[in-house]
Amino acid sequence: MDIERNPWIKLNSKDIYENPWIKVIEHDIINPAGNKGIYGQVHFKNYAIGIVAIDNDDCIFLVGQFRFPINRYSWELPEGGGPLHIAPLESAKRELLEETGLVAREWTEILRMHLSNSVSDEEAIVFLAKGFTQEEPQPEETEQLEIRKIAFEDAYQMVINGEITDSISVAAILRIKLMREGK
Repeated sequence: MDIERNPWIKLNSKDIYENPWIKVIEHDIINPAGNKGIYGQVHFKNYAIGIVAIDNDDCIFLVGQFRFPINRYSWELPEGGGPLHIAPLESAKRELLEETGLVAREWTEILRMHLSNSVSDEEAIVFLAKGFTQEEPQPEETEQLEIRKIAFEDAYQMVINGEITDSISVAAILRIKLMREGK
């Protein structure tokens, strides 16, 4: 099997829907079995940016908010969209300040991932942030955020217990746990 060869053939594409954040595209395709069909794709116009903010007491900052698409409250890392033409680190700094009021001195990229690559091209970039000064949060009008500072191990247990389900948050907290274990 040639893993580099694309077995999909795109015959035609048309835009179905577009807003400032996403575009939905329908592709007429020939699938790997040689059959005609359609494939829907959600194109994201921003990076998904996540920040693991850990202070000197080994506490992590989480934000809680009601998430419209899943119709439930969610605890997650500070995160948001970063325009593709802006360096992801600059977007991470903006998001951390916006959601928590924190300004970090130390930044390390720890993870890149595709969030739902069967239907979307959205790429997430996650940073570890340390060394904070506190300013006022600057949430967007769509955000009613609760900020929680908890021990990192408690956040890890929230992931294990299914209390944190946001994919960026789950992956990033598990990544930090593995980094601490030398893996």
